[in-house]
Amino acid sequence: MDTKIELVYVPVADVDRAKKFYVDQVGFNADYDQKVNENLRFVQLTPPGSACSIAIGTGLTDMQPGWQRGLQMVIDDADAARSQLVATGVNASEVDEQDWGRFVYFADPGGNTWALQQLPPRD
Repeated sequence: MDTKIELVYVPVADVDRAKKFYVDQVGFNADYDQKVNENLRFVQLTPPGSACSIAIGTGLTDMQPGWQRGLQMVIDDADAARSQLVATGVNASEVDEQDWGRFVYFADPGGNTWALQQLPPRD
């Protein structure tokens, strides 16, 4: 049986601010934004080319805003990804060179942290 991770909850304090950050600055696609009732809003955002999305909103999780740490995406080019993030106003780290890849780190406005990994060349 195949299993796939397709949705990860990211707790945020300000849904509109977080949505704007992920869409306008990080480049995610805005898939859904549904206010079910006054206590439940579901926003689904997907990185380009990804089979896994994130969900932000209200009434989705009991995690406190900023508690989601170490989310990671694989990218083709760490330098290009960093340049793109910086150009849109994201406070992205310098490229971190490791034996297991090249990394760029950033946090969303609520403090949730992300790592972008350029995989090392395969032998």
